[in-house]
Amino acid sequence: MNRQHFGASHVPLSPAVRAGDFIYVSGQVPVGSNGAVVSGGIAAQTRKTMENIEAALKLAGGELADVIKTFVILADARDFDAFNEVYATYFARNPPARTTIEARLMIEIKIEVEAVAYKPL
Repeated sequence: MNRQHFGASHVPLSPAVRAGDFIYVSGQVPVGSNGAVVSGGIAAQTRKTMENIEAALKLAGGELADVIKTFVILADARDFDAFNEVYATYFARNPPARTTIEARLMIEIKIEVEAVAYKPL
């Protein structure tokens, strides 16, 4: 299968990989282009993370409407309701399948999201 890698990262990963009609987006975190974690709690961090998902999708020719599955990691399960409020605004109609877990994350952040999109060539 033909694979294309999109974007660059300061760690050994590709932000997005297209494999045929599918786009796989690496876990995105609430970090701005300056490398700093955004402040403002789970709502602000969810917004920035979803903006980063959207940007990675665009690199591979996709958009949020193409997302069929997400995997969400929250550092604190008590943030689930506030996260859901923001997340729902990005998928108001036909939301993707989703798994959400609580786990300690690699840096001092509250959320990480990865996505799989289906976008026929």
